[in-house]
Amino acid sequence: MSYRIPFNRPCLAGNEYKYIAQAIANGHASGDGPFTRKCHELLETELGVPRVLLTTSCTDALEMAALLLDCGPGDEVIVPSFTFVSTANAFALRGARLVFADIRPDTLNLDEICLESLITPRTKAVVVVHYAGVSCEMDSILAIASRHGVRVVEDNAHGLFSRYKGAYTGTLGCLATQSFHETKNFICGEGGALIVNEPELIERALVLREKGTNRARFFRGEVDKYTWVDLGSSYLPSDLLAAFLYAQLEARDAIQEKRHRVWNRYYESLADWAVLNDVKLPEIPPECEQAYHMFYLLLPSLEHRELLISQLKARSILSVFHYTPLHLSEAGRRFAAGPSHCPVTEDVSGRLLRLPFYNDLTESDQDEVTGAIRSSRFQALTRQAV
Repeated sequence: MSYRIPFNRPCLAGNEYKYIAQAIANGHASGDGPFTRKCHELLETELGVPRVLLTTSCTDALEMAALLLDCGPGDEVIVPSFTFVSTANAFALRGARLVFADIRPDTLNLDEICLESLITPRTKAVVVVHYAGVSCEMDSILAIASRHGVRVVEDNAHGLFSRYKGAYTGTLGCLATQSFHETKNFICGEGGALIVNEPELIERALVLREKGTNRARFFRGEVDKYTWVDLGSSYLPSDLLAAFLYAQLEARDAIQEKRHRVWNRYYESLADWAVLNDVKLPEIPPECEQAYHMFYLLLPSLEHRELLISQLKARSILSVFHYTPLHLSEAGRRFAAGPSHCPVTEDVSGRLLRLPFYNDLTESDQDEVTGAIRSSRFQALTRQAV
């Protein structure tokens, strides 16, 4: 079924076709071409990080992170249960066991208060997810990890250019990953990036990204031929994708301004309705500057959510739920280090509803979405719950 107002619509920034034509004319359509280098340089300069490496997806960047940290059998990796499967899968693929952490009820980020109790002598890493582009409580998380000699990886798929106490998310852990999937703020269809914040990890990251070969050293003239030296895979995106992405990144200020307006319009339109109907809107701590990645509602119950989804669907508006708890999934139970206790995750997962959100969402379409929500007929369910 097609919807008049979809949940997501990939949007152009302006120069995508022009840059793709240039990439074709350059005669370098494979990985690490001129537009890939332009993306690397832009992100490294803007974020102030030692190295950025484009990948074919955020999933691949996470898999590179697991390889770089030598995660394997006998290790444990702490991940939030409320996240996309790639966050956990990347480390399970290396043979590590997963320890699922619960989330905070306000930001829906990993609950730092519970973190220390999950660390054991086998803990190799903590993976944090900056949900909806709002930073985790990184000071506490980094301090706890440092005390125990544990590395911190940031899954920043939602949060490019968000900040925590003035610092960009993705620059705080030893490694971070980004997504440029078509549902994200900056897109190229499918794509991602690994941010390497510790210079000593850069050379090996280059090897892993090039199928485990020292090809990067060959192109720098440091060896007369390249060969297989480590594990790895083909993580390089085509330069055609990088050309598309560069057009998006170049327009980052305009894109973020559009998303800021959409987010604020939702918040202002629904704030009073939310109070009257026992609905929670996103919370942004004062120390966080969000990325305006999504707008969600936390409804009173699963029944309220299903009713609102169906009422919006009747108006040809697509709204969707989000993650289901990984610790309750078949694979989550199989790869977990032990039993998990994540009551907030289980509660939130059944009540969260994401609203249509994309750069070119018009004010009139957005007003139709909020008008449909404000006229929703689920007050009877609220009275029954009381």
